[in-house]
Amino acid sequence: MGKEHEEQIRIVQETVAGKEITFAHVMGGPAPVIYQKLGLNPQLDYRSSAIGIMNMTPPESAVIASDIAVKSGNVYLGFADRFTGTLIITGEISDVISALTEIVDYFRDTLGYVVCNITKR
Repeated sequence: MGKEHEEQIRIVQETVAGKEITFAHVMGGPAPVIYQKLGLNPQLDYRSSAIGIMNMTPPESAVIASDIAVKSGNVYLGFADRFTGTLIITGEISDVISALTEIVDYFRDTLGYVVCNITKR
């Protein structure tokens, strides 16, 4: 028998949107070029600044997370996308950490989301 009749295996991968925060990271003191490339607020003291990045599903959750972030303290809402679930905030390192912590705590404790740990670098 020839190889023309060999069976092929097809693998289909799907993601099922759950209620979860899949990524939460704080970048402390990022280089100014990162702010420029992302189109974020350039009027910052870069030495004590931070960028907080989150991703969540369902993606509309980014709207709720944005509200919590800006009400939690002195942070700037750099980007919020209700179609991808991405949120980017900037501010002083302590304010960004505080905002991400409040978001993660609310989503876990009140909304019943599965959440990841907040990572920092």
